[in-house]
Order: sequence, then structure tokens, then C-alpha cells
Amino acid sequence: MAKTIIVSNRLPISLRHRNGRFEFKPSAGGLATGLGSIYKSGENIWIGWPGNTVDDPEQRAEIILELHDLKMAPVFLSKEDVEQFYEGFSNETLWPAFHYFTQYMTYNAEHWEAYVRVNQKFCEAILKKADPDDTIWVHDYQLLLLPQMLREVLPNATIAFFQHIPFPSYEIIRMIPWRKQLLEGVCGADLIGFHTYDDMRHFMSAVGRITGLSSESGYIQADNRIINVDSFPMGIDYDKFAKQAKSKKTQSIVREFTKQVADQKLIITIDRLDYSKGIPQRIHAFNQLLKEHKELRGKVSMIMIVVPSRDKVQSYKELKEEIDLLVGRINSEYSTLNWVPVHYFYRSFPFEELSAFYNMSDIALVTPLRDGMNLVCKEYVASRTDQTGVLILSEMAGASKELQDAVLVNPNDQQGVVDAIYNALTMKPAEQKARISSMQESLKKYDIFQWVKVFLDRIEHVKEKQAELTSKDVDTKVLNEIEKSFKAAKNPVLFLDYDGTLTGFVANPNDAKPDAELKAIIKGLSQIAQVVIISGRDKDTLGTWFKGQQIDMIAEHGVWVKRKENKGDWELYAEVDDSWKDDIRSVMEYYVLRTPGAFIEEKHHSLVWHYRKVESGLGDLRMRELFSHLKYMARGHNLQVLEGNMVLEIKRPDINKGRAATALMKGSDYDFILAVGDDWTDEDTFKVMPKNAYTIRVGYAYTQANYNIKSVRQVRNLLGKLID
Repeated sequence: MAKTIIVSNRLPISLRHRNGRFEFKPSAGGLATGLGSIYKSGENIWIGWPGNTVDDPEQRAEIILELHDLKMAPVFLSKEDVEQFYEGFSNETLWPAFHYFTQYMTYNAEHWEAYVRVNQKFCEAILKKADPDDTIWVHDYQLLLLPQMLREVLPNATIAFFQHIPFPSYEIIRMIPWRKQLLEGVCGADLIGFHTYDDMRHFMSAVGRITGLSSESGYIQADNRIINVDSFPMGIDYDKFAKQAKSKKTQSIVREFTKQVADQKLIITIDRLDYSKGIPQRIHAFNQLLKEHKELRGKVSMIMIVVPSRDKVQSYKELKEEIDLLVGRINSEYSTLNWVPVHYFYRSFPFEELSAFYNMSDIALVTPLRDGMNLVCKEYVASRTDQTGVLILSEMAGASKELQDAVLVNPNDQQGVVDAIYNALTMKPAEQKARISSMQESLKKYDIFQWVKVFLDRIEHVKEKQAELTSKDVDTKVLNEIEKSFKAAKNPVLFLDYDGTLTGFVANPNDAKPDAELKAIIKGLSQIAQVVIISGRDKDTLGTWFKGQQIDMIAEHGVWVKRKENKGDWELYAEVDDSWKDDIRSVMEYYVLRTPGAFIEEKHHSLVWHYRKVESGLGDLRMRELFSHLKYMARGHNLQVLEGNMVLEIKRPDINKGRAATALMKGSDYDFILAVGDDWTDEDTFKVMPKNAYTIRVGYAYTQANYNIKSVRQVRNLLGKLID
């Protein structure tokens, strides 16, 4: 029976070395909670690093056995792996890049090699457990290469990837020397998830610009399958926080803590020690609040919990020293015998005490400079069972997209944060209740369990969509059927598009000349079948490139036809009025002037706007503008605007490849018909073909054709097989 394999850098436990032996401590994190229902059921399993280095083979064997009972499997990392892969590449290259802190990025080739090596270790660990029909769900930025590594060994596996931290804009990702490998690694997955639409958009843009893979409406077109990219905002276990807030234990701690702070207003901030959290900026804002509003001194305190993290790393060490200094300054300046402005704790707290802090604090100040989601704000809202309290939330946290009823602030705007705190302290209870209750409704609905369900449902949806396309794949069986049918035929005909079908695309269209291999294939085919090159190319180019070949040619989508028996003369198949060209050309020229790299190609009865050389993104934008403009003009001239591969062509609608192909077939009794093409202009050919024809579209877009084929290379292999 198929199982689900969860994979993350860390297992949902901590492995501690005490008194000569290892002990396990379960994680209370949101992800562990949400995925608990999955990995603990059936044959499912969670694979990851247990969080400590274990070199002794006997201890490793013991840990493997113990973890097996907990439905987990360890990936053991050496001290060097941890330093170079985790602390090195993951946290000194990817973490700062993905959080927009480029000043902290390092580019270390050894760290990159370790990153590849450890991703490979994870791959090997998964392959020991995985069956071909399993679902493998990979988590987070430490394992970006893993999906593609798995895909290479398990081509038909169901692989999903979710990133829990932000994904930066193309301008940042392009700075990483290994950006292409990282993006190709993630694209090994069938479904790729992010917390926000912004992250998803940045990823799609980077993939298009760096790998060249095209995308549309959340789907990336890979070599032989489609990949879905979507946003899935992660929730929390709402009931767990709401129940804990009401529990006797928490209420008892609240009473105890409240005695010590009397009737002061409390602001809670909880963060891991990290430069992305904006902790110093928050202290500066609180300091300014006390400066501007002297009446608040002695009446408001900030409870600041900073959870230790990587404090041996120099930049984190310096951050810790800065925080210590700022807290010391503010407390020494304003403290009295019975009031301390900042209660600062550099440690983690048990769940009951955290719940008490949420429960007793009037304001939660959550102002990271950049955060993938941030669950602290959601935990605070869920813990406000009396529906009082105010959440001040950074616009830079993923959660801000959902929690629109929070007081949203730009963490870089110190005065804005000061004003938000002051307004929160004076906010009327009715407004507090309206805001908190609205956010609670949303959090109840989109909790962690809903997040898991939606994600897993989406994987199924993507696999179904892939299956629709795969069922049309030219596999070995179809290939053999085509070959057999062709060889049995007495009068076969082949309609072959040129660009994107027989040859790949190049920056300059004139450089796409047929190479020696293609000329040999066409010559070989023409000796045993009627071959028709049916292209949007102009007649002069086609005539020059295939001079001497015994084939028929249809140029400019059907304007010109050249039959081999006519000894080299082109016939004008469609007499058309070209008076529209001047108007359209002037519009196209205007867009060329605005778009460096674009150019116009003029054919006898059409105009083509090329943008293959234009900067990615800008080309798509201008093409959409021009498309709308031409669509509007086309109505008045009875013209058709066609979107091709990095081109936009405008021509008469009664001129198309299908019409020309039908005319060419008239009066002939073909017992084998093959039509191959790669874009929307070829759909006209596919539509007019008889039912028994083999119609094939190159690439995996939706099509009228009976089959899809992967690439130009595969087309050539197919045609070569027919000659053999």
C-alpha cells in the first residue's frame, strides 16, 4: 500500500546526549503538530536529521531502532556536514538571501559541495524506504536539490515541496552562483508550495528567467510534465492554544505573573535570535514611545523573549550584544524601584508559561523585517479567549496577508510603530473585540490541519492533471504502433512544422538553419513518403534551406505552396489584400522602440513581432500590451492575432495551416497521415486531420493533437525510426 514520506532537515524530536546516552525530546512546533496525524498512521514515516552528531555505529543502530518505533528514520550528519551544509550554505547563503539580508551572504564553494553532498545523503536515505507509488513531501530551504535528485531515480514518484521561509525576488536569487541548480532542484517536484502569493510569484519569475522553463497560471512546463506552484498559508493548532489559555495551569501562572507586574499594560514580543526579526528596531521604537509619551512611564512594560539561536556565529553574537546593550540602556534610563520598562529573557519557556504570557499581554508586537509566515501572531490571537488585546503586525510577515484586522505596520518606519503602539494602548474594547474575533474566525477555519489537507488534496489534483497529459505521451508502445502503421502504408504523408518541431529555437530566427542530421532525415523520409514542411516561415527562407529536397512546402501558414512536381515554383495559394499592413506596422514599430531586443519580421501576408532577445518579464509585459492593442485593431481589418513561441503574428484568419493542409490532401487517398507541430498555429492542422491520423504536439501543453512528445530531439528520433 502506498505511503507518505515526510522529509525535513530536522526530525520532530531533539536528540540530547546525557549521562553517556542519548535521550529524545519531542518537538512542540506547529509543523510537527500538523503532520503528526500523517506520519504516525499506517506505514508512513518522517525522515530527517535527529539534531546531534552520532559517530558511534552501535549508538547509531540503537537510535535507528528507537526512532523506528516513533515512525521516524534518521539521516546522520557528521560534524563537518553540520558546519558546512547547515551552518554554512543553508544559513550563511540561503537564509540571508531569502530574507533580503544580502550583506550577510557568503559564497563558499566548499559549503556548496557540502550542500549537494548532504542533499544526496537525504536522497539515499529516502530511496531505502520509498516505493514507486509513495508520496514524498520535502520541506524547506535546506533541501532544495532533493526533489530533482529523487526524480532522477524515481521518475514517476509523487514529489511535493514546501518552503517555510520567504522566496526572494529574481534580483536577489540571481546573486547566488548556484541559482540554476537550486531552481532545477525544486522543479523536480510535482507541487511546489509557499506561504504567500508574493513568494510564489517571485519563484515563477526566477524559474522563467534563470532556467528558461515557461509557465502559465501557476503551472510550469517542464520537459515531460507540468508542475503546479501555489500558495498555502500555514495555520496553527487553534484549539490547542485556545484550550491551553483557559486551562487551570495557565490561569494559575497568569495570576502569579500579574501580581509581579500589578496593573501595568503589557506588550509581548517573542522571537528566535535572528537579524530578520527586527528586535533592535523594536527596542528603539519602544524607547521612542517612552520619550514621546512621558505619561506611559511606569504604566507599560515590554516582555521580550528571545530564544537562543546560533549565538556562536559572529553576526548573531553581535546581534545578541546589541540587544543586551539596548535593553540595558532603556532599563537604566527609565527604571524605578517598582517598574522595569523591558523584562528581557534570553531563553525559551515551557508551553504553559508562553500561553500565560499571551493571555496576560494587552499587545503582541510582532514586527519582523522579513518572515515567511510567523506563527507567534496567530498563537497570540488564538490565546485571547476573552477577545481583548491588540495585534501589531509587520507587513513583511506572511501572516499579514491573512490577518488584515491586525494593526499593520512597516517595521522600518519607527514613528509608524510608535504610533501603532500608542493607538493600541488607547484602543476601545469594542474595536479590540471586533478585530480579534474576526481574526479568530479566520484562524479556526484555516488551521494547521486544514493546511495539510488542502496541500495533500492539491498533490492528487496535480497528479490527475499530469496523468491526462501522460496518457497522450508518445511512449515506446505508441512509437512502435506509428512505426508499424507507417511501414505497412502504401501512400503515407507527413506534415511537419519547422521551428520548435524539427529544430530548436534560437535568438536570431535566421540562425535556425537545418543541420546535416535534419537534412539527412528529410531526405531519407522523402524517398519513402510524401513529406510536407508546413511552417510560418517565409517562402524564400524555406526554399533556400530545403533546396534540392524532394518535398512539398507550405509557407507563411498557407499563403504559399510549393509542390515537388512543380519543379521549384511557388504558387500563391491565398490572394489577400495587404492594405492593412501600414497601420499595423506603425503600431509594432512603436512597441519595438519601447522594447530593446524586439524586432519586426515582414512576410508577404503577415507581420511578426519577435521578442526572444528581450529581457525576460519585459518581453511578456510588452507582448501582452501589443496583443491587446492589435486585437482591437484586428476587428476593423478582419485579421487574426496569433501568439507563438516568443512571437506575435498578425494575419488574415482565412489563411491557416489547416486550410492549406486540407487543400494539399484533396484527391489523394493517404493510408498513413502524421502531423507534428509545437504551437497554436499547428492546432489548425490538427483540427482538420482525419480521425485515423497521428497528430503530435511537441511539449506538454493542452492540445487538439492525439499525442504529446517531449522535445525536438524526440521528434527527430521518431522520424529516424521511420527511416530505419
